Amino acid sequence: MEEKRLTEKESLEVITSMIARTKARYLGSGNILLMWGYLVVITMITVWAMVAATHNPVWNWLWFAIPIIGFPTTAMMAHREQRHRGATSYSDKITSRLWTIFGTSEIVMIILCFGFSFFWKIDCWAAMLVYSILLASGTVIAQGLIVRESSLILGGILGLIAGMITVCCVVGEVPLRVNWYTPLFIFAFVAMMIIPGHILNRKAKRE
Repeated sequence: MEEKRLTEKESLEVITSMIARTKARYLGSGNILLMWGYLVVITMITVWAMVAATHNPVWNWLWFAIPIIGFPTTAMMAHREQRHRGATSYSDKITSRLWTIFGTSEIVMIILCFGFSFFWKIDCWAAMLVYSILLASGTVIAQGLIVRESSLILGGILGLIAGMITVCCVVGEVPLRVNWYTPLFIFAFVAMMIIPGHILNRKAKRE
């Protein structure tokens, strides 16, 4: 039996339909973005406030609340959302793998920073800030392109610009002072995760 070949128009319709279904499945899934966005922003503000109030750098250990709280919470939320969505699509798998790469590489980066600090007494934690903003923004942009969601793409681009500024400062040995860098860092994650997360959830209510 001869297989039916799709015409160019039919192929485009199939692709467009797949993207539309994937986007519809992601509407309302802004909760995970919101969780990470608010977790990062709240942690940043807390560390900033406590260090400023006490002048004790020990409060920087609060940064580890982000992976400790974020990773298990993400797993639970993703599992709950998958039960509501049903079968996992190819686009779902791509997006999930992108964020898995992001999370895994963040853990590796933390280990490397600890290693440099412990074995060679080299403080390279600024690299963690650079890496986190650049990789998060790239992942958000990729997700936005997959589902054709402009808020994700625009937010990712703004985060990318903040990451580029951070790179220039680190390479140029410009100190990342809390009085100006903290607002920039917060702006990046609000643009990348909090605003798109609310937009996705608002669109879901209209569907």
